[in-house]
Formats: sequence, structure tokens, C-alpha cells
Amino acid sequence: MDVSMLDAAGKAFVLMFNPWTLLMLSCGVLMGLVLGILPGIGGLAGTALLLPFTFSMDPIAAMALLLGLASTTATGDPIPAILFGVPGGAGSAATVLDGLPMAKRGEASRALSAAYMSSMMGGVFGAFLMAICIPILRPVMLYIGSPELLAFSVLGISFVATLSGKAPLRGLGAAALGIMIAMIGSDPQTGTLRYTLDTLYLWEGAPLVPIVLGLFALPELADLAIARTAISGDMTKTDRQGMWQGARDCFENWWLVIRCSWLGAALGAIPGIGGAVVDWLAYGHAVRTEKGASQTFGRGDVRGVIASESANNSREGGALVPTVAFGVPGSAGMAILLGAFMIHGLVPGPDMLSKNLHITYSMVWSVALANVLGAGLCYAFSTQFARLATLRYTLIMPSVLGIIYIGAFQGTRNWGDLWTLLIFGVFGWTMKQLKWPRPPLILGLVLGDIIERYMFISIQRYGVEWFARPLVIVLFAVSIYGLMRPLIQDVRKEGGVMKMLSGYGTFNFQKHNWFHIFVIGVISVMLFEASRWNWHAKIVPVIVGSIGLVICIVALLNEVARKPMLATAGGGQADEKIHMDLESDTGHLPPSTVAFRGAIFFGWLLAFMGSMAVIGLLPTVPIFVLLYMRLEGPEPWKLVIPQAAGLTVFIWVVFDKLLTIPWPQTYMGIWFPILKNYIPSV
Repeated sequence: MDVSMLDAAGKAFVLMFNPWTLLMLSCGVLMGLVLGILPGIGGLAGTALLLPFTFSMDPIAAMALLLGLASTTATGDPIPAILFGVPGGAGSAATVLDGLPMAKRGEASRALSAAYMSSMMGGVFGAFLMAICIPILRPVMLYIGSPELLAFSVLGISFVATLSGKAPLRGLGAAALGIMIAMIGSDPQTGTLRYTLDTLYLWEGAPLVPIVLGLFALPELADLAIARTAISGDMTKTDRQGMWQGARDCFENWWLVIRCSWLGAALGAIPGIGGAVVDWLAYGHAVRTEKGASQTFGRGDVRGVIASESANNSREGGALVPTVAFGVPGSAGMAILLGAFMIHGLVPGPDMLSKNLHITYSMVWSVALANVLGAGLCYAFSTQFARLATLRYTLIMPSVLGIIYIGAFQGTRNWGDLWTLLIFGVFGWTMKQLKWPRPPLILGLVLGDIIERYMFISIQRYGVEWFARPLVIVLFAVSIYGLMRPLIQDVRKEGGVMKMLSGYGTFNFQKHNWFHIFVIGVISVMLFEASRWNWHAKIVPVIVGSIGLVICIVALLNEVARKPMLATAGGGQADEKIHMDLESDTGHLPPSTVAFRGAIFFGWLLAFMGSMAVIGLLPTVPIFVLLYMRLEGPEPWKLVIPQAAGLTVFIWVVFDKLLTIPWPQTYMGIWFPILKNYIPSV
């Protein structure tokens, strides 16, 4: 870093401590934390809302406001993830795997503290990397083309083997299904409509937010309603001692924080690799590299929280690199930031690294200071947050469900988002009950479309020559090894391929195997549908679907015909691997009771949606709170009425007045104007 860069960094640091700039940064931080806590809302809506307010600001104050919000949304995300198992955003889904088990055993404070501290350290480290890398990474990033981006995406898919835990075949089958779901929509090459079910809603693909909330949020709430208990009944560890312990955990695992922060910042700098996949890749990296991770991760290991959150927060610093240096947004939030650039006459590229270098470094300081300030605010209220885990399920369920429905509706702001939430909620709950790993499905869903897009671009631009690019060769080799590693380990343990193939006996088909049949049926139908498309539209779905179909069939054979001493829950071999997902807390209940209470829970969701369809979301909220708390509890009226009124006012003020979010269309909204034209008195 030369003298001019140091001067620019020092000048930017002084400018950041202007009272007005600090006030704007603080406002952005506060709003980012609130939006992070609200499941599914995210910082995109808030960034778009704040953009018009920056018209009259100076560039440094404007960037401080916008980056303060963008940098701390991820800091608030782990709060609902740890306390309720509800990801605040797609980027905190991996935090649920270890954060929620810690909350259940009374260590909510420790988990929250570790999340805050690792988020702060990761964010600051990501900003530091941006500061030193922007000048030197220009030639490197100019070298990276679509072949390298494709190879990075394939490397991400190879982490499916790690995230599948002790059920590698189930995980690979789920990943294949996720990639097939990613193919939904208009084919970018030919315009062919794929798997749209003749609905306009699916033309642009399946929305990620409702799917993530359905797969990870609703199953945890369903289990909470089925068990009919609080998340944690132990308050002995939800105190200041837990807060200190969580902070110490981060410093004791400082090398893990640095590695995952570097990984998050590096992946954040790659356009298209969003936050929904960064935390899973960091989590998979930690599983592979941390001592004893195979026995403890997924069961409440604080290192799992540290890994995912440090990567999740550092990606904003990485996403700024292509945005500032090339004008290529590294994320959706950065795309809005480019709008702010144009408003203030800033041109991404060489000018941002020369005459406007001090503004560039003011962004670096904004990201770093925002993370420090955001973590401090979270620590101030963390003890109160931790106590939420001890509340009865009837007190927290109505409010959380109401916010989830609003968050899911932000996918495309279409009624289809709410049906997607419900469908994947049932699907995710079934996967959890039957111990199918859910992370591979999300990984396939996020990366599937990216892989297809970059593959066609690479072929059209480079032909077959792109296979010979050095970085592509290295990344493909690592990816193939990562995918084949579980199979190689199993073959070695069995003493060879022939002994492994001889380990089959008589068929023993059980009820839970029907879910396997269902997945095989879904993939088969999608394959049949794809066979009628033209070559460019069907090549990827046919290849992925065929591989997924074979994997699922082999996994089913392993379950129904494998000799008992060799069989495992997911078609792999008995070893030290763990189930890389949350395990259900309803195992102590009879299956009939679980099924009955599960039907009641999803019945409440259907009733919620039915009322929304008739009278609207806002009027439905108080009715739902009143009925749920009285019928499920019953809770006293002195708690029911204030909660119903308070939640309704909160939703009306925040989402209707501040964020101006449109509500789902209702039958009353459709028919009332029509009737008014025919009945003058209406």
C-alpha cells in the first residue's frame, strides 16, 4: 500500500467521524439490524427505500447510510435463526444447524454472542481485504471469465458431499432435485418455458426466499408446535457468563474466523454467488478442517455458528470489489448501490482508484465501523433476546408465523410465494422427520442456474478450449475429488467394490421408503417433461435428472435390501459421520401423534392463507393471534389482546407505512369494486 493510498485511507477515516456521517451510518446500522431480525425481509427492500433519501447528501454520508444497512443485515440474521430455527435471511440458514441446538440446551446467550463477535470480526476482516485488494485484484478479476466462474460454482456443488453427512446418496439426490428446481422458468438460451405448470408465476424461476423459509423455518416451528414446549426450559446459561463465553470462543477459534472470512469475502467478490450459498460453503469447509467436527457439528457446536456467520458478514466487503472496480455488482444490494453511484456522479472503475480513492476508502471504513457498531447494539440487547427462547410456543408462534408470511411474500410479491412457502414447508418437514439432509437441496437450487448459465456462455465464447484453462483444471479436479470422496471412503471400508456389491439381502420395504418413491417419481416426471424440449433447453436437466434418478434408486435399494449390519439411514456405510441437519425433537412421541399434531399445524397455515385470501393479511393477523393463543394455550386474555394489537400495529407501521410493501390481493379487493359498479349503495 503506497503513500497515496495511506493518505486517502487516513482522509476517509477523518471524514467518517463527521457527526452527520456518523449519524447516517448509525441510522443505517439500526435499520439493517431490524430488517435482519425480520425473517425473509432482508436488506434489499431497506436499501431501495433509503436510496431516494440520499439525493441531497454528500457521497460519503450517502454511502455510509446505505452500507451501514447492507453490512449489518447479516448481523441481525442469526437472532431468529438461533432462537427459533427461522433464518432471518437465506445467508443464515447454516447457522440454524448448531445455533438452535445450543439454544435448546440453554446456551442461547453463548450462541448469540459467538454470532455477533464472529460477524463483527468477519465484517471487519472483509473490509480489510477490500482495502488492500482493490488495487491489486483488478488484473486478477479481469482474467476470471465465465469458465472460471463455472468452475467455482461446480466447486460449490462438490460441497454437497460434505453437507450430506452420513447420508451421501440422499444428499446427492436432494442436490440433483435442487438443481432441477433451479431449471424452472424461461431457458436463457432458447426461451423455452421449463416446468412452469402453465403459470405466469414460474416464468422467472422458483423464488429463493419462500423456499428457504419453507425448508428451514416452518419445519422447526412445526416441531415446536408438535412438542408443545418452549424452545429451552433452562435459564441457567442464558446470562452474562454465556455472553463472555461466546466472545471467548471466537478468539479461541481465531484461525477459523480468518479462514471463513477470507472464503466469504472471496466468494462475495464473484458475481452471482450470493449469500444463500456462502455460509453453507464455509460451514462445509469447517466440517472438513476442524478437529472432531464430524462428531459435534450439527449438535450444537459453537464452531458451526462461528464459521457460517464470519463468512456471511465478510461477503459484503468482497461484493464491493467488483462493484467499485468494474461497475459489476457482486450482489443485488450492490446493484442498488450502483444507483447511488450514478446519483452522486461517481463512475466505477479507474476513477474510484485514483481521484475518488478517498470515497472508496470511506466505503471500507463504513463497512468496518458498521460491523463494530452493529455488534455492540446486539450485545446490548442480547440477554433479552436469549430469554425469548424460554417462552411458551403459544406466545411466540403467532407473531413469528405472521412475519414469515410477510417475508415469504417478498419473493415475487405474488400469491404463488405463499403457496411455495406452504409446499416446501411440508416437504422440508418430511425431509427432517425422515432424516434427509436439506442443505444439499438449497446448494443445488442456488448454484444450478448459475452453472447452466456459465456453461453455455463458456461453450459459445471459447468452444472446448476453456477446459484447458489452468484454474478451471485445478477447480474441476478438486470438485471431482470432493464428490467422489464419500464413495471412495465407503469402498475402502468394505474392502473393495465386490464386497460392497455383495452386501445385499432380501427386500424389507417400510413406510418411510415411500418418500424415496415420491422423490424418484418427481425426478422421473421432470425428466419426461424435459425430453420434449429442444437440445439446448434439455441438455442440463436431462443429465442432472438422469444422474439424480440413478442415485435415488441406488439409495432406495441400499435402504430396502442392504444387510442390517451395513445399512445406514441414507444409503452410506456406518461410520463416524453425523447427520448434517437438525434432528427432530419429536422422537419421544408416537408417530401417530406426530402426524396428527403436524396436520393441525399445517391446518393453521391453510386457515391463515384462507383468511388472507378473503379479507387480507393485515385483518387476518389479529384474528389468527386471538384464535391460536386461545385455542392452543389457552393463554389469558391479558396476554392475547395486547399481543394481537401490538403485532398488528407493528406490521402496519413497518411494512405498510415505512417499507410500503404491497399486500397480497384478496377476493374482497377483486369483487368489491365490481359490485360497486352494479350496486350504487355499496
